[in-house]
Amino acid sequence: MKIDLNGNMDFIATLKEESESIGIALDECALLKFQKYKDLLVEWNQKMNLTAITDEYQILMKHFIDCLEITKYIKKGEKVIDVGTGAGFPGIVIAIFFNSNVEITLLDSLNKRLLFLEEVIKKLDLKNVKIVHGRAEEVARNAEYREQYDVVVSRAVANLHVLLEYDIGYAKINGRLLLMKSGNVEEEIKLATKAMSALKCKVVKKYEYKYVVNKEEYTRCILEIMKKEKTLEKYPRNYGQITKKPLL
Repeated sequence: MKIDLNGNMDFIATLKEESESIGIALDECALLKFQKYKDLLVEWNQKMNLTAITDEYQILMKHFIDCLEITKYIKKGEKVIDVGTGAGFPGIVIAIFFNSNVEITLLDSLNKRLLFLEEVIKKLDLKNVKIVHGRAEEVARNAEYREQYDVVVSRAVANLHVLLEYDIGYAKINGRLLLMKSGNVEEEIKLATKAMSALKCKVVKKYEYKYVVNKEEYTRCILEIMKKEKTLEKYPRNYGQITKKPLL
């Protein structure tokens, strides 16, 4: 952690150092946008529940550095949707990093979170970012969004066998899901065997990584899942069926 002359954390210097430590170089423009994003997150979090993480260093590590890992597996020019984006993780992080070189859709069911994201997009002058208000299982049945994306991302939304049904309908054939999970994901993968069969997809890679915050190590992974065939019209089912009768 970099400390300024007043004994406080130097946010930009620390973010630059930590991002370089994971092999990611952020230019001055991106660093300033992350600082503004952090400031807006802290400000808005005082009036609505956006994140349980309020310490600036923990925001930097557990949100920004964590989400920057996913940018390693996205290519310029790809069309990306963040399903269940919440406060913009990882979608806003992806948008800042790629600086208009990917097209990002942020999907969430809670309108007040989207009001926050609209403010972030405006204040950070983010381009190629679209906001959609709706439930994942309902929007996935809309032809405007169904099977339109190269990459579908989600972070901390649901267990894998449920999350697959929410997400798979957005991916093109041969498109990918990049799902951010805790490091201990093997049991989730086993439980999702039937779901992957029904939804015509499979795990192709697991990218593991770690970071340390205040001497505590966090083990995380990104599951890359390939969509092999067109999603059957009956998927996704409605919310009640997905949760009460999951594909197990």
